[in-house]
Amino acid sequence: MYETIQILHSYWAYLVLLILILATGNALFKSISGKEYSAKDFRISLFTLIVSHIQLLIGLLLYFVSPRLKLFSELGMGEIMKDSVNRLYLVEHPLINIIAVALITIGYSKHKKKLTSKPKLKLIAIFYTIALLLFLSRIPWSAWLA
Repeated sequence: MYETIQILHSYWAYLVLLILILATGNALFKSISGKEYSAKDFRISLFTLIVSHIQLLIGLLLYFVSPRLKLFSELGMGEIMKDSVNRLYLVEHPLINIIAVALITIGYSKHKKKLTSKPKLKLIAIFYTIALLLFLSRIPWSAWLA
């Protein structure tokens, strides 16, 4: 079960990154060029919100079925924090990605309350860009590219 969820989590991450890059780039481009916010922009930002939340749920499921989770009771938090691999998988990756999904959610919610195009696109651009940078910073690249 763990391996299946791990594969799903890894492949879904490609979709999340692709859609998040698309949404971020779209918002940045339209915000800088002064273009109007459209229904397509709303759909892109909503789809980004949905796929990122699905990834969060898959990730939480993976976290709680992971054999690494028992390291908390075996090693303790101090030893986990000393080991960069365990720290990445058990602390940094989950925490930073939860923050990133929260930023996507906040950005999406705040942009809906704005009435004109420029503030809508600016909020999406800011929150989604920060979320993208956070995602990219905590991907376990050595395992992902192997």
